[in-house]
Amino acid sequence: MPIYEYRCEKCEKQFEMLQKITAEPLTECPDCGGPVHKLVSATSFILKGGGWYATDYGKNRQPESKKAENEKKFAAQPEKSGTKAKGKTTTAKTATAA
Repeated sequence: MPIYEYRCEKCEKQFEMLQKITAEPLTECPDCGGPVHKLVSATSFILKGGGWYATDYGKNRQPESKKAENEKKFAAQPEKSGTKAKGKTTTAKTATAA
């Protein structure tokens, strides 16, 4: 269950409340009964793993000139003919009907 932060407009007390996501927000201060409003606060989780800006996106970017050089190298290499499976060249065999 998430913890929500509230602030009372009457007594100016700031407090936290553990509530279900589907629960209605509080409207009254538990201490003085004054009107309260929900605050937006910082989250307490960190996104970890691949694909997030802090870990991947900002670090390994190549300058556009390097990217263009790499594309030219790969485009200039001729394609290899034949396919290999486990280090051996495969050939098609035809079966003859007897």
